[in-house]
Amino acid sequence: MKIDFIRTNFFGGLYPMSKVESADLILKLYDLRREDKMREARNWIFGFNPTSADEYMKTMMDPEVGGYLRMVTSYWDMAAALVNHGAIDADMFNETAGEHMIVFAKIEPLLSELREMWQNPESFKHLEKVILDQPNGAERLLKTQEWLNSMNEKMVDAQASEAAA
Repeated sequence: MKIDFIRTNFFGGLYPMSKVESADLILKLYDLRREDKMREARNWIFGFNPTSADEYMKTMMDPEVGGYLRMVTSYWDMAAALVNHGAIDADMFNETAGEHMIVFAKIEPLLSELREMWQNPESFKHLEKVILDQPNGAERLLKTQEWLNSMNEKMVDAQASEAAA
């Protein structure tokens, strides 16, 4: 039996995190995602497709939508930190959530430049680790990015058709 998540009991002994505890935390994370402002932010981010670190930074500081960007990205990095530190089972997390992959797929092409810009080489490290530590994580990330690019192209084409009509 593979044990990835270990805690220390009162006597200093180690024992695995239970699946029930992981499930409870995942459900709590789900409840947080349902909060009205967070739902607005999550809806907004699906249409946000940054092409440069400067665009990302400008959006992050925008008084109207910057909070949405910061809220969603920090939420998923925080959730990933819970996984990386053993509070949530990684397999269970990745099997019950997919939005973190989409969020990271949007950030990943800009990640090295953002880290340099912010002088913080650990920005989004938890999200990156959760995704890349999955079996075929890098491949899944690439496929997600390809899917997002195709969806963006379809949206641009639809907008062009509407404008021409």
